[in-house]
Amino acid sequence: MSPRPAGTDPRDLLLVVAALGVAAFATGVGPRPGGAAWDVVYDVVLYHVAWVAGGLACWLTARRAPREALGWWALGSTLLLATVGNVARIIETGQAGTTPSVVGDACVTVAYAFLYVALFVFIRARVPRFLPSMWLDGVIGALGTAAVGIGFLLGPYLTGAGTVSYLQLAWPAADVLLLALLAGVGAILGVHLDRTLLLVSASVAFICVADVALFLLSVAGSYSDGGPLELVWLAGVLCAGIAAQRTAGDPEPREEGHGVRISWRLVALPLAGALAALTVLAAGYGEQLPDSAGWLAVGCVLAVLARTAVTFREVRSFQAVRQEARTDELTGLPNRRALLETARTVVAAATTTHPAALLLLDLDGFKEVNDSLGHGAGDQLLCQVGPRLAPALRDGEVLARLGGDEFAVLLPDTDLDGAAERAGIVHDLLRQPFVVDGIRLHVGVSIGVSTAPVPADDVQELLRCADVAMYSAKTERTGVHVYVPDPSSGSGERLRTMEELRTALVADELDVHLQPQVAMDDGRVVGVEALLRWHHPVRGLVGPGAVLPAAEQAGLMRPLTDTVLERSLDAVAQWWDEHRVPVSVNLSAANVADLDLPAKVAAKLARRRLPAAALTLELVEDTLMADPERGRTVLGELRRLGVRTSIDDYGTGYSSLAYLRRLPADELKLDRSLTADVDTDERAAAIVRHTVALAHDLGLSLVAEGVEDLVTAGRLASLGCDVAQGYAIARPMPVGDLLPWLAGHRASAVRVGD
Repeated sequence: MSPRPAGTDPRDLLLVVAALGVAAFATGVGPRPGGAAWDVVYDVVLYHVAWVAGGLACWLTARRAPREALGWWALGSTLLLATVGNVARIIETGQAGTTPSVVGDACVTVAYAFLYVALFVFIRARVPRFLPSMWLDGVIGALGTAAVGIGFLLGPYLTGAGTVSYLQLAWPAADVLLLALLAGVGAILGVHLDRTLLLVSASVAFICVADVALFLLSVAGSYSDGGPLELVWLAGVLCAGIAAQRTAGDPEPREEGHGVRISWRLVALPLAGALAALTVLAAGYGEQLPDSAGWLAVGCVLAVLARTAVTFREVRSFQAVRQEARTDELTGLPNRRALLETARTVVAAATTTHPAALLLLDLDGFKEVNDSLGHGAGDQLLCQVGPRLAPALRDGEVLARLGGDEFAVLLPDTDLDGAAERAGIVHDLLRQPFVVDGIRLHVGVSIGVSTAPVPADDVQELLRCADVAMYSAKTERTGVHVYVPDPSSGSGERLRTMEELRTALVADELDVHLQPQVAMDDGRVVGVEALLRWHHPVRGLVGPGAVLPAAEQAGLMRPLTDTVLERSLDAVAQWWDEHRVPVSVNLSAANVADLDLPAKVAAKLARRRLPAAALTLELVEDTLMADPERGRTVLGELRRLGVRTSIDDYGTGYSSLAYLRRLPADELKLDRSLTADVDTDERAAAIVRHTVALAHDLGLSLVAEGVEDLVTAGRLASLGCDVAQGYAIARPMPVGDLLPWLAGHRASAVRVGD
């Protein structure tokens, strides 16, 4: 809510009026001019100006706090009804105080009812759900306060020591109950610094205390109008006015779980209520105090006992929930949260002489178990990992399931050699057959090993290094891989690059340059390839050769590819309406394995109102071969969206023709190693010629990369290549340079082979 200009809120004026009324009456507390006219001015006009102003301010506040509107209406009505009742009493009897008055007593009765409504609404707006412990705290506070009030304030009159009627005791009894309700509210919320509730509570407390004092003075025959006691009521009115003026909207509800969190703010008032009850019992109810006070005190003590039982139950439940939150539901092993909590302590205590290590495990072939035998069999297999590795664990070591088929073993006080040796033991244990549904299954495991405090000095870095090592173990099929910073990078240059790259991803330092692709038959621009560029603050413009290895080792390929994809689609959106030229973006292995990739791509295109034809996704052949089935699924979904897919660097990987036959792709990109010597080497030309024929027979177009001169371009055109990309066409350029290049090239397009 924006701050309102000073002086524009009518409540400010009403508060000033109320304050002036209080000040004016305060001057009359002492000697005042004699005469009936002055009595009317002081007792009727000046005294009640504050009441009326405070009531109107509360009514106006109801519009600003919709959830508390009823409470503000009730509080304002209390002040205005009290005003009507006081004025009626003065007119009817000639004096205020406790003199009976039909209209005055009726108004005051309704005003008390409105006070209860106001308190209920204010607490309900702050506590959306009452826990059993909160109810008991309120009961303890209310019963303790009521026991003291009835026992020590009203007790002498209830036991016959005083000469008053039960009708006269009705008002102070109502005040005691209101004070008990206030104590209950405070016990429920704790000593919570809620400005509005504190001021409203102070207002009610001042009014109730003044009413009780009025009763005691009236019974003693020492009350007189215009005395200092009048200022206590006005203090309550002023607190209500200030609360209304300072309220700008509805309060934020209190968080649930109040009963479990222990602090002095929460136990202060319930404890005070319990002590009050014990005080009443110690004073000897039944002899000097009324029985009602004693029973209230007994009830308070019983509520304390019930609260103690609830506290034990809540603490026990909290511990059970906490244990469940730290345990993997399927395997019963510690989960990621539990591992991280323990690892923080272990890594913080690790030194170069007493290092710590982490083994990150990923089961090989687990997907095939799920696909062939079902997820139930996969779950059985996962549940056997813990018992299989338990005998190999020492005291203090933690085996946790991180999720899916990933596990981790935390090894305190273990150096790199010891961790590698333990990883070998774990690897051998998991390679032994598992029995699932009576079937013997062999699954492999890839293990990444990392240590702290070198090279990882915190838990997240330890996990990242282990993840990088695990990925290397999986891609190299070595089983175990130990993370060691690249020595060829010199003084940790690779690590520094990795950390700087993390910053670059959020600091808008990454961009793309675009290299055109042209058709060889007529020279039209048929696409552009997005090439990553890093605007490094010190090293200048850095190409993908330095960025991609660091990103892969740091596990940043997914966010890096997402950034390149965003930049590329932003670029193509600038020219798509005028030039129907799609952009090609390279995907990493992590992206190809992401089954959510098609949905993400569709969302990015829709956000820019681009058709699927505006994007081509390039995948390296080796990446596809790492997980052919998943890669084929992802490519198939992309193709159904209408996004073209391209196999990049064809001829440098596995080149599996059987896989190529089933591959849902639209084009092949010949690697520059096959096109560089095509004009001088007939063997290279023969490879290109037959690859072109193969691509065309499979319904794929063929793009020749690395076309550095027009002679090579002409030779490739004669061999049947469809599209050329390279320096002979154009160098990669920023988006701002590409737009005029596209306009100029369209006007002068010629055949590349000419």
